Amino acid sequence: MKLPILYSFKRCPYAMRARMAIKLANIKCEIREIRLNNKPEHMLKVSPKGTVPVLILEDKIIDESIEIIDWVLDKDNIFEGNLNQNEVNLSEELIYIFDNKFKYHLDRYKYATRYNNVNSDKHRSQCIEILVELNQIISNEKWIFGESLNKLDISILPFIRQFRIANPEWFDTQVSINSVKRLLNNFLESELLNEIMINYDVWKEGSKPEYFPIFDILD
Repeated sequence: MKLPILYSFKRCPYAMRARMAIKLANIKCEIREIRLNNKPEHMLKVSPKGTVPVLILEDKIIDESIEIIDWVLDKDNIFEGNLNQNEVNLSEELIYIFDNKFKYHLDRYKYATRYNNVNSDKHRSQCIEILVELNQIISNEKWIFGESLNKLDISILPFIRQFRIANPEWFDTQVSINSVKRLLNNFLESELLNEIMINYDVWKEGSKPEYFPIFDILD
């Protein structure tokens, strides 16, 4: 059977969370690392919106990261039994908030020069408000709801990572989000993050195939 093809960019938070789901389910793919300032024609042909990740399957193309995660969970519910229904519902609510409100303010804080008449401090404050609310529900264990990693963790932690990168010294002094900082540190030190942040050569037409997760194609 032909392997799925995954267009990805190492540092993109959307691509990161898709790779985490794929890695956790051990779904083998051909990975094509791209540069956002030089997108391959083939990727743009199959997904004209020009963002990563893009997952090419035999019967369809999925070019939204959450839809890729949901496709993975339909194949192999790697988080089954970890959460009660209230936690499942809360996860979906928080993912929506981070994908929309948090990401909106994050972009205008971290990349303020790309926008007109933007007050980066104001947008940083909006992000912190969301993180303070998240801080209230984080468990005293490793991940948001306990010792087990879940969909919410992999969906929002790449964005929190990006928020910290904008000003690590400032972020690390914020006592109102101590649980968020502990959670992020667990993520940054995790084997999972290390396994998905592999360096691949930039793909171009005719490149030798590379694979994710790392595996022997003869296995």
